[in-house]
Amino acid sequence: MRRALSAACLLFAFTLTGFAQTSAPAQTPQQFNPIPGFDPSAMDTTANPCDNFYQYACGNFAKQHPIPSDMPEFDQFVNLYEFNTQALHYILEKAAAAEAGQGTNEQKIGDYYQSCLNTDAINKKGLEPIEAELKSIDALQSKSELPALIAHLNRMGVGVFFDYGSQQDFKDATREIAYIDQGGLGLPEKDYYLRTDAKSVEIRKEYVEHIANMLKLLGDQPDAAAAEAQKIMDLETALAKASMGVVERRDPDKIYHMMPLTSLASQAPAIDARKYIALIGSPAVEELNVVAPEFFPALNATIDSTDMDTLKAYMRVHLADAFAMDLPSAFDEEHFDFYGRKLTGTPEQQARWKRCVNATDRSLGEVLGKFYVQQYFTPDMKASTLQMVHDIEGSMGKDIEGLDWMSPETKVKAEDKLHMVTDKIGYPNKWRDYSKLKIEAGNAFGNAERGAEFETAYQLDKIGKPVNKNEWGMTPPTVNAYYDPSMNDINFPAGILQPAFYDKNATDATNYGHIGAVVGHELTHGFDDEGAKFDGKGNLQNWWTPADKKQFEAKTDCLVNEYGDFTAVDDVKVNGKLTLGENTADNGGVRLALMALMTRQAMSGTPVATTAEQQSEQSYTPQQQFFIGYAQNWCTNMRPEFIRMLAQVDPHSPDALRVKGVLVNTPEFATAFGCKAGQPMAPVKSCRVW
Repeated sequence: MRRALSAACLLFAFTLTGFAQTSAPAQTPQQFNPIPGFDPSAMDTTANPCDNFYQYACGNFAKQHPIPSDMPEFDQFVNLYEFNTQALHYILEKAAAAEAGQGTNEQKIGDYYQSCLNTDAINKKGLEPIEAELKSIDALQSKSELPALIAHLNRMGVGVFFDYGSQQDFKDATREIAYIDQGGLGLPEKDYYLRTDAKSVEIRKEYVEHIANMLKLLGDQPDAAAAEAQKIMDLETALAKASMGVVERRDPDKIYHMMPLTSLASQAPAIDARKYIALIGSPAVEELNVVAPEFFPALNATIDSTDMDTLKAYMRVHLADAFAMDLPSAFDEEHFDFYGRKLTGTPEQQARWKRCVNATDRSLGEVLGKFYVQQYFTPDMKASTLQMVHDIEGSMGKDIEGLDWMSPETKVKAEDKLHMVTDKIGYPNKWRDYSKLKIEAGNAFGNAERGAEFETAYQLDKIGKPVNKNEWGMTPPTVNAYYDPSMNDINFPAGILQPAFYDKNATDATNYGHIGAVVGHELTHGFDDEGAKFDGKGNLQNWWTPADKKQFEAKTDCLVNEYGDFTAVDDVKVNGKLTLGENTADNGGVRLALMALMTRQAMSGTPVATTAEQQSEQSYTPQQQFFIGYAQNWCTNMRPEFIRMLAQVDPHSPDALRVKGVLVNTPEFATAFGCKAGQPMAPVKSCRVW
């Protein structure tokens, strides 16, 4: 229920789809070999690095790493995810076998995991776990009863009609406030309901079939299910038309609208906001952030104009989809068939034990994460990462100081913000308390439901309280990183601080290209088109002179146009406006990491220029090692359906273009590989923001 604000940027949008009904013996992760930081086997050295550097650095990666049948892609993130999943699997199997005392952390993670694995018990129970909710939905007699039912379902994590939760106040980052936002869609975002190309039309048809199939599994007759499914599609289409688009939601100014509760109530009486807020278990509020103001009058009209049977069918389907994994196998398979096979092109479900590891991480992330950190994230790894972060922050300071387009007045403000950035490495300083979360052996649905309700209550309890600056938005084993503009912090979970991103056996140059570019990426987010709207304290406040802001926007417009000319897949172009923040961070991050590497090598006296003649890491110059390391962050093998989906919803550019788009804008790359002006990787015109 804590809103993932569009400005809180991730390094990577990794989507797992599909899950199998099988298990596997736990194996220690030492039995698996991570991809090394410098991977010559991935390279195609017959390619000209000045023509296509992605092909040069990653040309053999897809051949070496076919996409697993249960994945939409394979890349460095997936490889490390697989390694970490094995590590967590080993921890969970040990906990499950330990027969720990009731209420202990070992008991909770062990029983959660084992209950999730027990598909025989899940199948035997049938629909019994959701029978109470189905009866409540069926018993709905009047639309005036709807707010109570929505509150109950939302508290369980079922996303019907809209979203409600807590967030930092954009204008006062010291306090937590309530927000209410658009929601209720079963497709990834609004334009899936509105695009008219053949593929979009096909996906909508398949989605309606999925809805009908879920209704049939819930007991509806085929003809009735088909008719109800189309009406649900009409309902969701109405909500989609009233929703904000993914590009618009990137602008913090457009998703912050403080409003008295009385005003919201008058605009959308059908949801009875005051009653809903009380029943979901939120502290009382008199004002809140109405993220998408135009959505709620339209939601009200949609509820008023939709017949009761359709509203009931809509809630039943979303309930079943939300808990498909914890219901009989037919629900799990149907859910995967649409969201996995059809939407992302993934042929097979993921192994059940992997999915149960993921589920345990979602519900008990900092309990499981604490065990992970103890075994796989040593103090020297944290110290090395922190040193690199400090080096790159120093480079950002030098970069700001040397800008020829920014006035001294704005430079002071930018440097002040930089010095206020908080560095979070590995794991929280204080672990969350899960003592009130009850986990029962043999009760997969009950554990998942209580886990969702526990998380909802935890987030809602923040409303009206001071912000906890020590909190993390990711669990420690997560293979990702992020910047949060309201916190003004950069966050690097222990899960990503492993090979290939950080490899103790690789050179500094390779590691700076890998994890150093990640660090620089997150730091640059504080100064991209979204982050630059927040000051050092995390408040949405302009700190730019008008002239500097105009210069900044001209530079970001260059990136919008440059990336907008790239083709993602087939007939789908990269959305330069949607991907602007991530493209800015990619470009700035590489520059900062390279600056930090050169500074560190100058301080240590390490030579920075040798002749490259062989494939071994040491035979490349440090600059070349750096750029190869960076490019190999993005070596990938991805299904076309998945690329198409990401190009429409993901603020990151496709992986190969994260290499091309950065390096064509980096003169040091052309120098390192001897590229001449006018070659594809060394265009005469280029873009630079930071």
